Amino acid sequence: MSDALLDIDALRVTYGGVVAVDSATFTVSEGQIVGLIGPNGAGKTSMIDALTGYHRPSAGTVTFAGENVTKVKADKRSRKGLVRTFQSVELFDDLTVEENLLVAAEHVSWWQPFKDIFLPHGHRGAEAVAWATSTLDIGDVADRMPTDLSHGQRKLVSVGRALAQRPRLVLLDEPAAGLDSDESLAFGERLRSLPENGVSVLLVDHDMGLVLSVCDHVVVLDFGKIIAHGRPDEIRANPAVIEAYLGSSSSEELHD
Repeated sequence: MSDALLDIDALRVTYGGVVAVDSATFTVSEGQIVGLIGPNGAGKTSMIDALTGYHRPSAGTVTFAGENVTKVKADKRSRKGLVRTFQSVELFDDLTVEENLLVAAEHVSWWQPFKDIFLPHGHRGAEAVAWATSTLDIGDVADRMPTDLSHGQRKLVSVGRALAQRPRLVLLDEPAAGLDSDESLAFGERLRSLPENGVSVLLVDHDMGLVLSVCDHVVVLDFGKIIAHGRPDEIRANPAVIEAYLGSSSSEELHD
C-alpha cells in the first residue's frame, strides 16, 4: 500500500452538546478510493465538513500530504489539493458546462487583477478544464447549458468542477444520489479512472452497490463511531455492519 495521503487521528466533531463524530481514526492512501458509509445521521457529512475545513473539530488532527491542516481554512485546503463536492448540485445555470468548470478552475485572489494584465483570460484554467472533461468523458456536453442535461450528467459536471481544481484528493458527498442503476454504473466507471489520473477519492454514498464495487477500502460509521473498516468483501460479511447499517433483515443489499 502506498503512503497515506490523508491521515485522520482521533477526530471528534461536535455541534453544541451533540457528538457527530467520536474519535475517528483512519487513512486514505495515495491512489486509493475509500468508501465512508453508515446510516442516516451517522456523521458522514460532519466528517467531510471537518476534513475540508467547513467545521473545526473539537479534538483530533487532520494531516494532508504530511501537513497538519486541522486549523487550516477551507479555501486554503482546496488550494493544497483537498477538494470536496456537496450533496446538492448547484451549477450556474446561465453558464455552459465548460464555463462552470472554468469558474471552479480559477482560484481568485488579491493579485488576480495583476495576473489578468499578463495572462489572457481564456487560457487561465483551460488546461485543468480540458483534463476534467476528458477524465469524466463529458466533453460532448461542454458547450451545453446545465438545464439541458440529465440528472446524471449534472452530477458528473458537479464532480468535474471539483476535478477542475486539480485536487490530489477529492471527497465526494453523495455523488450518486438520485441516479438510476445505469447512471450509477456509468458513474462508477468514471470514479475508477480517477486514481489512474492522479486523484485519490473518499466516497460517501448510500448506493451500496456503487461503494462496494469501486472502493478499495471501506470505513463504516454508526452514531459517529467507526464500527468496521476493511476490504469490500470483509464489509459485506461483517455482522456488525449488517446489523447497524442495514438491519439484520436487509443484509441481502450488501451482496448486490
